[in-house]
Amino acid sequence: MLSTGLPQGSVPKLERPGPLRDRVYGALLELITTRALQPGQHLVESELAGHLGVSRQPVREALQRLNTEGWVDLRPAQGAFVHEPTDEEADQLLTVRTLLEAEAARLAAANAGSAGVAALEELCAQGESAVAADDVDGAVALNARLHAKVMELAGNAVLAELAAQVDRRVRWYYTPIARQRGRQSWIEHRELIAAIADRDQRRATELMREHTEHTRTSYHARQRG
Repeated sequence: MLSTGLPQGSVPKLERPGPLRDRVYGALLELITTRALQPGQHLVESELAGHLGVSRQPVREALQRLNTEGWVDLRPAQGAFVHEPTDEEADQLLTVRTLLEAEAARLAAANAGSAGVAALEELCAQGESAVAADDVDGAVALNARLHAKVMELAGNAVLAELAAQVDRRVRWYYTPIARQRGRQSWIEHRELIAAIADRDQRRATELMREHTEHTRTSYHARQRG
């Protein structure tokens, strides 16, 4: 295992030839948001390049872009490190997420048809199965898909665009508390889906607001612990 903490063979080599900057950026961002690369972890260009099967130049460019976006900290004479979010950063992001998703739930309750509700129920069933199997990565991915589906059913393109801007960071914050939230999170999803199916806009809004607030409080409780 290299000092970047990634097991040998865990990252697929990127295809060549062609400009690799964007693909290297995407690969590193995925590793950060899934916490395969942990907050505070030192990112060594040569080792990352070896994992991805590329030269150091596209890695360097990707790290600079990630630094600009706040995912990576570049420290003079020390190198690159995965950003460690502050409590304030997390609180601000998760507060915005609550506002966006509460409105999405209201609109989904107003607009969703039977096919949309069925899609939510199927995602919820898959999420419950992932929790039962202690598949944390699967549960995190399915949680993101279910929330994205609610956003899709809302039918507001501007709202969806704004939500997409915070989605990766929400996933980043949610991953370490996914096991803690566990089954309760999916019970809350079931209640939300029922409200959407009943076209109860007020109830759907309240349930989504409570659901996302639970995630925020769980994250802060973990930080204090």
